[in-house]
Amino acid sequence: MPQLNSLLLDARLPRLEVRMLLEHVLGKPRAWLLAHDTDTLSPEVAAAYEALALRRIAGEPMAYLLGQREFMGHVFRVTPDVLIPRPDTEVLVETALECVAGVAGPAVLDLGTGSGAIAISIALARRDARVMASDVSAAALAVAAANAWDLAASVRFVEGNWYEAVPAGEGFDLIVSNPPYVASDDPHLDQGDLRFEPRGALTDGAGGLEDLARIVQGAGRHLKPGGALWMEHGWDQAQAVRGLLAAAGFEDVHSRQDLAGIERISGGRRS
Repeated sequence: MPQLNSLLLDARLPRLEVRMLLEHVLGKPRAWLLAHDTDTLSPEVAAAYEALALRRIAGEPMAYLLGQREFMGHVFRVTPDVLIPRPDTEVLVETALECVAGVAGPAVLDLGTGSGAIAISIALARRDARVMASDVSAAALAVAAANAWDLAASVRFVEGNWYEAVPAGEGFDLIVSNPPYVASDDPHLDQGDLRFEPRGALTDGAGGLEDLARIVQGAGRHLKPGGALWMEHGWDQAQAVRGLLAAAGFEDVHSRQDLAGIERISGGRRS
């Protein structure tokens, strides 16, 4: 039976990933691993580690192997039914909170919520907000609901395609979305982590602007006067999305950069 230190030296993976996988299968923190590095592992634990290591070597994202990912300082469950939350999306949450900073009890809608990371982060930062989150995937909504329960966040989840999920008569101070925006012929869909993430949450099946355009076109019917719409988009789509917003009559249309200095989100206010 192998000793813990022999697995910690697994040359097939970066040391950090080895440690994270061992912490996961053992259910122990890093300090425990350091203090017990000469312990002999049971065959079950060794087999569990080996199975995860082989999946990682094949390219499966660490977030799916560990079943979680941190976002906005909170730990979210993730499964292959949802996109993995990324740090770049935090600018969307930060902007959303700025938009409703002066609004008491703001009504917020998150379209295509996936893991619920955006909606739940807003709800946790603004306990007085009325947050609704939609998704066409029942499996994704199950993950989002579990995250809301784990984090004690008050979010109302509704199932359906974009605004079709929103009950009639609902009005919002803010609408946010991280929709599918990758073009269907983009080679990145078959590379890296994207190979394992749900294709329908990555691409609209066309040129990448289809769902963004649907969200812009339908926003006017659901935003209160002065309400804002902000959306995440691709690295080269900011100008096109600003054009969609301006053509729909939005004011103060502009984009904001992500951590890499790329225009990652665009939005504006209903006149």
